Amino acid sequence: MQPIISAQTPKPRPANLAERIYQQLKQDIFEFRLLPGDRFSEGEVAERVQASRTPVRQALYRLEREGYLEVYFRSGWRVRAFDFAYFEELYDVRIVLECAALARLEQLDLKQQPLIEEITRTWRLEPSHRLRDAHEVSALDERFHCALVEAAGNGEMTRMHREITEKIRIIRRLDFTQTARIDATYDEHAQILDAVLACQTDKAQRLLTRHIELSKQEVRKITLHRLHIARP
Repeated sequence: MQPIISAQTPKPRPANLAERIYQQLKQDIFEFRLLPGDRFSEGEVAERVQASRTPVRQALYRLEREGYLEVYFRSGWRVRAFDFAYFEELYDVRIVLECAALARLEQLDLKQQPLIEEITRTWRLEPSHRLRDAHEVSALDERFHCALVEAAGNGEMTRMHREITEKIRIIRRLDFTQTARIDATYDEHAQILDAVLACQTDKAQRLLTRHIELSKQEVRKITLHRLHIARP
């Protein structure tokens, strides 16, 4: 198992330490320092963070409840294998939420929407000004889709979309390990924004649906070999 976090000075309170262990373990999973199928023990985590098992156990069970880990009471913990059918279902829900958000945007004055202005500046760029770092582009891609939903002004829709976004984050990052997908994302986002700004909602929804479907197709191509390549 890869190192997780080092001891902190002064010593954090148990609740804070459990939160830190939780966040770092989740980041290790998202960054592929821990891969699906990797096993480790509660004691290994506790030793590396120089903490008692109580906050470690709290962090691990929280990750287990969220679907990132599996617990084997006689043989420790394992990073849960990818359930591709589950991820595809989440992508389908994304399409429903984001298309509904586009329909709501048509009723608003987009010139008064700073979120739309923000993502327009980010994505309507000449190729020479585009970012190439996969982590940066992945974060900006996530921001693009979240901003579209947030700009629509429905708080509950925004909350649901953010939950789905976090659940698929580990998968969508793999989509940007290929340069061609980075360029395609810039082009597709610009096309969606052009349609949104022109109040062509039907066209924007078609473009958005196709854009997400292409990402969903990439999910099906993920192999354990690709995950190992992605590991730092």
